[in-house]
Amino acid sequence: MGEETVQPLFRKKVKAEELPEFLQMIREQGATGEELLFVCVGTDRSTGDALGPLVGSLLEEAGYPQVIGTLAHPLDASNLRERLDTVPAGRIVLAVDACLGQSASLGCYQVSNRPLAPGRSVGRQLPPVGTYSIAAIVNVDQGQKYALLQSTSLYLVMNMAKEIASSIRSVFPLSSVRGQGEQGGAS
Repeated sequence: MGEETVQPLFRKKVKAEELPEFLQMIREQGATGEELLFVCVGTDRSTGDALGPLVGSLLEEAGYPQVIGTLAHPLDASNLRERLDTVPAGRIVLAVDACLGQSASLGCYQVSNRPLAPGRSVGRQLPPVGTYSIAAIVNVDQGQKYALLQSTSLYLVMNMAKEIASSIRSVFPLSSVRGQGEQGGAS
């Protein structure tokens, strides 16, 4: 019984309406909204890179108990290693981050049953994050990466964050966490 089977690699570019299908795959592996840890990477100091903390804040406000990375407490390059060290081994983690991509992919999502590589778009080498991952393509990968993230459309980032959070809520409803209509305690 001690053997773990490695799933075949799954990596796909999807549109917002396909996110629930990817999340359903995670649910079918036995994860529930109450036990799934949402690790939302990014900073509130850059429009393009704020996607992760926006998703984290939306999930926290909806009552999800296991969220790391919000607008109030971002998970970024300055604290990533330290905060990931607090995640228990074996925990199922869905990592969410923004990324740069091709112009035809703008507004799409790269989903995978593997970790994401935070900071890779801007040349950073940070530890991989997640059992599963969603990387939102928020801008085109060209020129100066930091400038691109600073000048990314807030409207696009907000809409993509809402699409991710809405998909999570639809596939992982929190029906059994302290009453469905309550806000989970944090304000």
